Amino acid sequence: MEDIGQYQLGDVVFCREDLFSDGGLPGYEEGALVAAAGTRGVVVQFGHVEAMPSEEIYLVRFEGEDQNLGLPIGCLPEELTQDETEAASLRAAH
Repeated sequence: MEDIGQYQLGDVVFCREDLFSDGGLPGYEEGALVAAAGTRGVVVQFGHVEAMPSEEIYLVRFEGEDQNLGLPIGCLPEELTQDETEAASLRAAH
């Protein structure tokens, strides 16, 4: 796997917080819940914020209720974790 920073392509990750559409995501209205805290996903691409090249951003496809992967969502490293125990507690809090 390609080493791209904190996470690698293909890594399983979980979102640390509820992620909502800012209105720019195809298929989601502004304010729609894209992934609830604790949702499992996979890193599919890596890049940087254009205005801040030092800021990493990961494209993650999160599982939907049907267990299928959704569209790629841009996430900052602090919005993700690989800690399954943390993810389980986040899901239980919902």
